[in-house]
Amino acid sequence: MNDRQVSRRDLQRIAARRFGWEHLQTGQLEAVEALVGGRDVLAVMPTGYGKSAIYQLTAATLGGVTVVVSPLIALQADQVAGLADAPDAPAAVAINSSVRAASVEASWQRVAGPGGGIVFLAPEQLAKPETVDRLRELGVTLFAVDEAHCVSSWGHDFRPDYLRLGDVISQLGHPRTVALTATGSSPVRREIAERLHLRDPLVLTRGFDRPNLWLEVTRHVDDAEKEHAVVERVVELAKPGLLYVSTRADTERYAALLAERGLRTAAYHGGLRAADRRAVHRDFHEDEVDVVVATSAFGMGIDKPNVRFVVHAAVPESVDAYYQEIGRAGRDGEPAAADLHYRSEDLGLRKFFAARRPAVGALARTYAAITAAGRPVGAAEVAAELGISTRAVTGHVNALADAGVISTDRRGSRVLDEITPEEAAARAVERIEERERIEASRLEMMRGYAETTDCRRLFLLGYFGEQHSEPCGNCDRCRRNGEMSSEDDADTQASSTPSDAAGDATGPRRDRGESDGGASDAPGREPSDPLFTPQAAVVHAEWGTGTVMRVEDDRVTVFFETEGYKVLSRDLVLDRALLEPAS
Repeated sequence: MNDRQVSRRDLQRIAARRFGWEHLQTGQLEAVEALVGGRDVLAVMPTGYGKSAIYQLTAATLGGVTVVVSPLIALQADQVAGLADAPDAPAAVAINSSVRAASVEASWQRVAGPGGGIVFLAPEQLAKPETVDRLRELGVTLFAVDEAHCVSSWGHDFRPDYLRLGDVISQLGHPRTVALTATGSSPVRREIAERLHLRDPLVLTRGFDRPNLWLEVTRHVDDAEKEHAVVERVVELAKPGLLYVSTRADTERYAALLAERGLRTAAYHGGLRAADRRAVHRDFHEDEVDVVVATSAFGMGIDKPNVRFVVHAAVPESVDAYYQEIGRAGRDGEPAAADLHYRSEDLGLRKFFAARRPAVGALARTYAAITAAGRPVGAAEVAAELGISTRAVTGHVNALADAGVISTDRRGSRVLDEITPEEAAARAVERIEERERIEASRLEMMRGYAETTDCRRLFLLGYFGEQHSEPCGNCDRCRRNGEMSSEDDADTQASSTPSDAAGDATGPRRDRGESDGGASDAPGREPSDPLFTPQAAVVHAEWGTGTVMRVEDDRVTVFFETEGYKVLSRDLVLDRALLEPAS
């Protein structure tokens, strides 16, 4: 690998000449500099920040073949069309299931010349040995993984096909690699780096703070009242916008209710035909609908700057998912609303685990079949042997691989340890239970956001490891707290009377010297202590190693690798020495 040094001025010139870009964000330039210099990069940047410019500019600077893994065929087509319109961008082709066989060879030939080019591939394509062999023959200069959170089973949109990408990168000689995602808390970032075998990556997090978004949560007591409030709120907000719901049936019901109020609506969910999904995307982008009512299936690839609101009628499964979804609003920098309509009972309706956990016996039988083969064996062959679906076997294989008892690559799966099928299944179940604890903790963090009495933006930023001290002033809690503060001030002024001095005060009082709960009054340690520093590594006697995510006056939030998120009392941490700095 030939590492190069290119100045930012040179990168700006290349960007202007080849793509027509007159300005680049600092984060984009930092990422390209690192990649050109030979370093891997993990870039966590919101939709609209310009993540695609990172691999496009790097490809133009380095030459050769760039691979871009993108999960959506429609997004691949958009990227290829955009590059075709640029003044002098590298050649770009997409090779996926929609491309006719006769055209595939022509696409490969187009990027095989001296100038190279950019090849957009779905992760499923890289499961084909012939695709990996072809890329190895061409020589890959840069490997880019878009929507990289899909590689993380702690992320909110895990896709098993992404699990192979680390092995593919290794098979290609580990070219410079960039992982790109619009969301990623510390545990998700850590797993992305591990799964993709990133080498000492430069981790860039930019643009999490979205001060133009108004953040609000409305609590409800029953479904009927919530449904009415959601409809009324969507009707009154500026358009266009997105309404997220939990089920396919809800998309149709809410779309019909809003249409009755005179809005142009479209329902979107994963059960629609591909042509219908494309039509909804097109109509939304062309402002031919006012509101898309959708499940979480409507998401990746949305590149629309004037979305004025994102309303949730259902609680997402994690803060990661929620923040990515509301990030689709207000990308033009103008004010936009992010409203969550919430019933605490809704959290109990999230049945994540029962459907996800394979039976112990099924795991054992899958492991036994792989062992009996005595060679790398594909999921389809195992499925035929066991008489179950390939999809089910793929789930078993992923669980066994996650537990470290088998490995998978383009040739298939093989055992790593000669253990009994029962032991292999037990290890897989242990790992699944660990994941379940983590997911349960992430759902509790979503509850924490919905029920916090403090600034909502500070809560969100703290979840992603960004510590800010000043309330945003642009959320319902800041407005409410500001109103309460004004009332308190008025009460205090009104109570400053002779009777108050005599002890008959009606306003709030604090005795001289009374602690207000601030961090400076915590016993034993100063606020600069590593235990209370965001992103610090700590150890708990029972829960093991963790990362400090958020520090407040009276509590600290820590993510533990095997337990998930825990919110601990600051005083108890100090009094009982619950945490120690990691060595």
